Amino acid sequence: MDFGSSMSSYPEILYVAMLSMTVVGDYKVIRDSVHGSVRVDAPYLGLIESNELQRLYGVHQLGLANLVYPGANHTRLEHSLGAFAVAGRMSSSLQLNRDEEALVRCAALLHDIGHLPYSHTFEMVLHEQFGIDHVEISKRLITGKDTVISDAEKRALGGGITVVDSLEEQGVQADIVAALLSGVSELDSAQMTLEGGPGQSHFNGRRYLAQMVSGPVDADQIDYLIRDAHYTGVAYGVIDLDRLLDTIGIFNGDLVVDRGGASAVEGMLVARALMFSTVYFHKTVRIAELMLAKAVEELDAGEIENVFRMTDSSLLSHLVAQGGYSQEMAVRIKYRRLFKKAYAIANAQVKEDQWDDVDGLGTIRKRRKLEEEIAYKAGIDPGHVLIDVPSHEVPVSEPRMSMVDIRITDGDKVRLLPRMSPIAQALQSRRVHEWAVMVACPVESAEIVSRAAQKVIPL
Repeated sequence: MDFGSSMSSYPEILYVAMLSMTVVGDYKVIRDSVHGSVRVDAPYLGLIESNELQRLYGVHQLGLANLVYPGANHTRLEHSLGAFAVAGRMSSSLQLNRDEEALVRCAALLHDIGHLPYSHTFEMVLHEQFGIDHVEISKRLITGKDTVISDAEKRALGGGITVVDSLEEQGVQADIVAALLSGVSELDSAQMTLEGGPGQSHFNGRRYLAQMVSGPVDADQIDYLIRDAHYTGVAYGVIDLDRLLDTIGIFNGDLVVDRGGASAVEGMLVARALMFSTVYFHKTVRIAELMLAKAVEELDAGEIENVFRMTDSSLLSHLVAQGGYSQEMAVRIKYRRLFKKAYAIANAQVKEDQWDDVDGLGTIRKRRKLEEEIAYKAGIDPGHVLIDVPSHEVPVSEPRMSMVDIRITDGDKVRLLPRMSPIAQALQSRRVHEWAVMVACPVESAEIVSRAAQKVIPL
């Protein structure tokens, strides 16, 4: 991939990871640990068997969170199937026509195929070095501009169905599916050719399709919150899904929620905020991710470009084979010999007019400079000092975090949720991480690194 530029036969029963798939006529039933039996009709079976989606069996949904929450070993494939199931239920509730449902469900199933190993761990590396994110990679894979399969793997597999092949067999437009992944931002440039009712004949008149895939209330978020809470064992990701689905609707081309479902929406937003604070931005999880990200940064640019084709295990093996620093970080992670927090600046210590300065510390170039200065003062290896500035990363890894402007209908009126919900107002300004800046290092160097960090970090 140049980051700078832009039906097979099916076994009777397939047991992989936490899923089992049973053939029933012209469809299959996959038994999912969260949603129960998920029916997958024939048009979607090819997508599930595609090389791009099958790679996600080897990518942890929560990156390295299993080092803190041992049950968090679920995969991106399981989540993709869950988003597909939720998108189907949403389509039924909204009474979408067959073509609209196909677009939404295909997009939900494929929305994560561009994820790198360990999910969001390398999102900032990708963003700062190449100016793209996993969504852009997903879109390139959906439209056939790239592939996850190497020539050697193609020879070993003897070919294999691709996402583009499967979409073409369904008569689904790959470019429209890809556009849905970016939410409403790409609607003006996309061309919709579906038939529709009055006022809904153009794609930009059907914003609800993109909002179901990437919006304030979408199939992706609903599934990952429920699923991640289930596997980590925390109680914060509970969502009243039935009530939410009973109260969603379409108004002037937008996805809306009836006033009677406002409390269910508030519950989802609270669940999202608490899951970020408790799980996704857990201190130890973040440190492990920083260690792995820095090991990947040591690779050559060409190697980093190919990371998106790897799985978690193949990346870790690749890092071990590199020797030196990359090997050390990979081995430490393998045996959970993680760095520890040495110093941190809490959010409460940062004045409102200082946050721009804090965010400025988050670029890779600035962080590496500060790490070297701290290491020099502490007299340790520069690779043994890591700085975390989460406020710089959140807008990239989860841009929907600040999305609380959900449209609520009350009769013939539409109001944005923050105007009627103190909870939504509070969440709009709440930071999901506990620290503005954190410095980590090997446990034996914590005290000396803490003293050095206090002198170097300009806050």
